[in-house]
Amino acid sequence: MYKIVEQIPVGKVTTYGAIADVLGMKRSSRMVGQALSALPEDSDVPAQRVINRIGVLSGAHHFGGYGRMRSMLRREGITFKGELVDLEKHFWDPRTL
Repeated sequence: MYKIVEQIPVGKVTTYGAIADVLGMKRSSRMVGQALSALPEDSDVPAQRVINRIGVLSGAHHFGGYGRMRSMLRREGITFKGELVDLEKHFWDPRTL
């Protein structure tokens, strides 16, 4: 799973569910989230690029809060529609690996 997350390009995001689907565990998106939340703070895995299926930054508390996670993504070129990531523009499908 971490290898998939490491492949997400800068300027793109994917969802917990898309990763779970690629792993053959379609209904295990929460498990993906739990595994990402277990990463140490100094990890190089770009876990901030994994969001929920509608574009909410549901894991923001692991990055120091919503504002910090949003800033991290904006620095990578991610745009938002209100509070949601613009998934039409930035979604990366891990099945392309």
